Amino acid sequence: MISLRQVTLRRGTEKLIEGLDLRIPAGQRMGIVGRNGTGKSSLFALLLGELSPDTGDVDVPANLDIATVRQEAPAGRQAALDFVLDGDTELRAIQSRLEAAEAEGDGLALAELHGRMAEIDGYAAHARAARLLHGLGFSPETHGAPIDAFSGGWRMRLNLAAALMRRCDVLLLDEPTNHLDLDAVLWLQGYLASHPATLLIISHDRDFLDGVTSHTLHLEHGRATLYNGNYSAFEKMRAEAKLQQQAAFEAQQKRVAELQAFVDRFRAKATKARQAQSKLKQIERMETVEAAHWDTPFSFRFLTPDRLPETLVRVDNAAIGYDDTPLVAGIKLRIVPGDRIAVLGRNGAGKSTVMKMLAGELAPMAGEVQLDRYLNIGYFAQHQLEQLDDAASAATHLQRADPKASEQHIRDFLGGFDFRGDKALDPIGPFSGGEKARLALALVVHEKPNLLLLDEPTNHLDLDMRHALEIALQNYDGAVVLVAHDRHLIDATCEQLWRVDDGHMAPFDGDLNEYAKWLVNQRSNTEGETAPAAAGKAGSGSSDSGRSRRDAAAQRSREKPMRNAMKQAEREMSTLEEKLAALDKELAKPSVYSSRTEAARLSQEQGRLRKQLEAAEAQWMENAEALETERRDDDASLAS
Repeated sequence: MISLRQVTLRRGTEKLIEGLDLRIPAGQRMGIVGRNGTGKSSLFALLLGELSPDTGDVDVPANLDIATVRQEAPAGRQAALDFVLDGDTELRAIQSRLEAAEAEGDGLALAELHGRMAEIDGYAAHARAARLLHGLGFSPETHGAPIDAFSGGWRMRLNLAAALMRRCDVLLLDEPTNHLDLDAVLWLQGYLASHPATLLIISHDRDFLDGVTSHTLHLEHGRATLYNGNYSAFEKMRAEAKLQQQAAFEAQQKRVAELQAFVDRFRAKATKARQAQSKLKQIERMETVEAAHWDTPFSFRFLTPDRLPETLVRVDNAAIGYDDTPLVAGIKLRIVPGDRIAVLGRNGAGKSTVMKMLAGELAPMAGEVQLDRYLNIGYFAQHQLEQLDDAASAATHLQRADPKASEQHIRDFLGGFDFRGDKALDPIGPFSGGEKARLALALVVHEKPNLLLLDEPTNHLDLDMRHALEIALQNYDGAVVLVAHDRHLIDATCEQLWRVDDGHMAPFDGDLNEYAKWLVNQRSNTEGETAPAAAGKAGSGSSDSGRSRRDAAAQRSREKPMRNAMKQAEREMSTLEEKLAALDKELAKPSVYSSRTEAARLSQEQGRLRKQLEAAEAQWMENAEALETERRDDDASLAS
């Protein structure tokens, strides 16, 4: 068991963690959550002995084998598979001792070492390492490639594979999904679900945490609170605790007000002075209950696009790639306002290449891409963080993008992304990856795009910022094309799934759960392994799976006109409500009634707008009822 007793950890003069008492029994699967900068990674450093607490004790048994992912990218000419095998330190030690025993002709040592090799399943180590690489997205032909042949993101995957290769008592994973695509995230979740070690995982991916963890440690304002349950359970319990805290705070404030009112009223009266003094002491003795803080530091929305053309982009039989070699061909796609498209597929399949084509950064090798003359693209990609000017402030970046913007507008806008006060004026060089990602996203939002292209926007973003982005996307009028490994964001914002695989891009007839089952079946077919029982049962039979996807696609096709009509009615209602609000404001002015003609005109306009609003509301209700009827009919047909 690992134990921490009254641990306090500071960074400079700031207290990251204070008075932490924590027991981590063997086999626990703990998710560690909290805003960036609350001390999550520092807690890992404490457990690894890389940091010492300012006060308190950290007790980690000396014989405990702790594995973690190296944070620096590896380099060199060593083959990827050999690098992963190095992660199993005991295997490598036995192999080295076997070579020495063979050279010395020590038969007894050879027998003992081969016995131990069999105990740790060392003879199957190459196959185990290959499965880890395959699960993390490495194709078989890359297993023998040198480390230097891979990009930085793929090298970090090698670090993760090496950590998973190590047989350990405790496994520490700090943002393990950051460099993964959705396919690899789903595989990793399944792999860790049956991992025998004690697991401590720092992550901002709530679906991943839900699938792997059984306890949640929440760091906030220097305090650490342990909850039984995964992230969703924690979120529910925390909300209930906040409600109770707020109720206690309000009750206490009411009591304080009553006592203070007595003191204020009777302090000057000789007959009541003693009681007033007693009430004052009663207030002082109260253990103050803090108000529950529901607020998030992020509050932003996408500005309304200037124009929303009927068709933003039309792609007709396009082929894209590099060096005269097509990566994806036969792409046919039409994007209209209101579309919410998630692009799925393994890394290297061509998702980001598709995004570059839509952004106009990559011309098609064949076919045609038609962009509307009023198309205004907001493109977020990881390389844009590298293009930020480290010497400039967040305010300067926004001023450069919009020279006409006032200083107050810039400060107000950046405040919604938690760049407040001096933070908005300081050079961004020392900013964290999350802060730079927020700034890059803020610059995209400010452009008032009618087409958003978001390529892994959640990398480095904490849960509060991810939630703010989710809410902003839900209220956005334009179209969204999203590449992300965050399933919660995809589920909450996207209605269409497109899969890029094997040189083609096509709609995926199903939801993310069906996509996960499809991946399990694909891996099972590729590796010749038996798919996990639960997944196999859920997707039993290729014909049934195909039929369910076709049924789901047919249902979405039938529902689409009703959904589109509802969206159109919502936009119309919003516009009419804004006009009516402005008109009500005008009619509230006494000066309007000095002219009967003007007052009558405004009243007539008000009546006309109200009728239009009633018609739009009726249209929305009609389509909502039709959609509900359609769903009931589909459920009934499935049940029969």
